[in-house]
Amino acid sequence: MGNIVAIVGRPNVGKSTLFNRLTQSRQAIVNEAAGTTRDRQYGKVEWNSQEFSVIDTGGWVVNSDDVFEEEINKQVALAIEEADVILFVVDVMNGVTALDDHVAEILRRSRKPVFLVANKADTHDWQYAAAEFYSLGLGNPYCISAVNGAGTGDLLDEVVARFPEKADEDTEADLPRIAVVGRPNAGKSSIINAFVGEERNIVTDIAGTTRDSIYTRYNKFGFDFYLVDTAGIRKKGKVTEDLEYYSVIRSIRAIENSDVCVLMIDATRGIESQDLNIFSLIQKNKKGLVVCVNKWDLVEDKTNKAIKEMENAIRERFAPFTDFPIIYTSALTKQRIFKVLETVAEVYRNRQTHIPTAKLNEEMLPIIENYPPPAHKGKYVKIKYVTQIKGSFVPTFIFFCNLPQWVKEPYKRFLENKIRSKWTFTGTPINIFMREK
Repeated sequence: MGNIVAIVGRPNVGKSTLFNRLTQSRQAIVNEAAGTTRDRQYGKVEWNSQEFSVIDTGGWVVNSDDVFEEEINKQVALAIEEADVILFVVDVMNGVTALDDHVAEILRRSRKPVFLVANKADTHDWQYAAAEFYSLGLGNPYCISAVNGAGTGDLLDEVVARFPEKADEDTEADLPRIAVVGRPNAGKSSIINAFVGEERNIVTDIAGTTRDSIYTRYNKFGFDFYLVDTAGIRKKGKVTEDLEYYSVIRSIRAIENSDVCVLMIDATRGIESQDLNIFSLIQKNKKGLVVCVNKWDLVEDKTNKAIKEMENAIRERFAPFTDFPIIYTSALTKQRIFKVLETVAEVYRNRQTHIPTAKLNEEMLPIIENYPPPAHKGKYVKIKYVTQIKGSFVPTFIFFCNLPQWVKEPYKRFLENKIRSKWTFTGTPINIFMREK
């Protein structure tokens, strides 16, 4: 189960800087205008060989004109609801503010592990100033400097140690896990109900961790897999939350725990930025993808031309990854529901495809011979050999060459497209790595 760490705190205490420091990304989200794509506020961290996700809640809540307090309440509610561990960031230079007290009070009542992070302790003298944060009643303040990284290692050691014990899921390892994701009201629940039908007895709910991301075992009509529920089932908090942001955060866990994602798009609304956010999460996690255009029964124009247009629009918005199936469904009339299951099974099989090395080289080397990578500063890149790694959960190809660092993205994409045109990898991402012999 992926663990999720959330960063909360009032404005300008350095939440985004800390986020960038932890995810080692230099995404320039510090002082960026609100409302830009929100996938920037989600990243992966690996520490002590544990991988976890970190979300910067400040970026997920739209800053409206009202007082900060309202916004911060939303952030904190979001964190308490969705995260396993919470980092509460305060600013050593400013000391305790009324807003900090307010947040601390909510966090003290929550059952989640909370770390009090005293940021901007850029020199040792500030460490003494941090003592006043004991008044917040959240224990020992961890002094760090998000800007230069001081103290972040010790903090991460403690955070990783506090992750909830992994509950052993009784899910059988080799069964595919399918997550149905999408914006609110795109028809996720309806399609899951349509899958499951009335014969509820074949469904076993295995509650995973405490977060009840529920695995539903589905075996009929020759299919056998787990449905990973996007925790839409859980009751909404008392916060008048912005559904859209919640939906993306909710999807994080479901996507991370799945093999193939079914992305539901509402045919009557077309593609919206939220769909793109969810798509980019699926991409970041390298999961299989089946796009479901739902509510097709409500669309008047069902001509082939209209279908083509819709399809092109979707592939254009999701480029450069365009090799995925698109299915037009109606959960209401059960139209093509079965096709979704078949396609999901296919995409899962494509993820398992392994191409024998001899075959790979026989097909790819002549292509590379004819279209070698562009020369770099007068030096030629020679690719001598290619092989696919066995047993990796994303099909991964390694090209051995003399100057790996000079093979750029466009050429890797060219190789990927050639591999896709020769073998079926529809719906699954492909990794392409260049290595020195």
